[in-house]
Amino acid sequence: MSPNYMRSFSEGCLRPPTVIGQFHTLFFGSVRMFFLGVLGFAVYGNEALHFSCDPDKREVNLFCYNQFRPITPQVFWALQLVIVLVPGAFFHLYAACKSIKQEDILQKSFYSSFYVLSVFLRVILEAVAFWLQIQLFGFKVNAIYMCDMGAFEKKFNITRCMVPEHFEKTIFLIAMYTFTVITVVLCVAEIFEISCRRLGFLKSQ
Repeated sequence: MSPNYMRSFSEGCLRPPTVIGQFHTLFFGSVRMFFLGVLGFAVYGNEALHFSCDPDKREVNLFCYNQFRPITPQVFWALQLVIVLVPGAFFHLYAACKSIKQEDILQKSFYSSFYVLSVFLRVILEAVAFWLQIQLFGFKVNAIYMCDMGAFEKKFNITRCMVPEHFEKTIFLIAMYTFTVITVVLCVAEIFEISCRRLGFLKSQ
């Protein structure tokens, strides 16, 4: 791919054709990623090291932690951010290869419909991620986790494990749910803005 295509692709990703899309990029790129990258590491970075069970043995702690966290929240949210970017990135790659200018996207029905489809797919992916987060992490992190040790050691059925910084993790969970909801609202608002522009209620940029 030539440098011109790469430049057009990066400009399209950083400066979408709608005002709300540009705000979403700013919100998504700066606030959400900063929150996850910096605060997420501070809250979850050493969770596995401080997760302790009774008896406090390394193999028991590791077994129960893997049961407690089938996937770590940082990995899940990082995958969510990357996957949600895919529809928009695919559209802007297509626009770059076809040399479509940003101002032309909302002027032609095919381009605007393609762009709306990418935004709609983003909404679906965010909704799926929201549901998965509920299934994996719930809305609250309890201080005590009851680990089923039957598959590991027959003489222990259930053992108690201490979850470090459970209150901070609960706050972080709620914050990530809030970010997902805000992102979905922005995507829906962007579709509404495009519809208004196509119907002539708003002037094109």
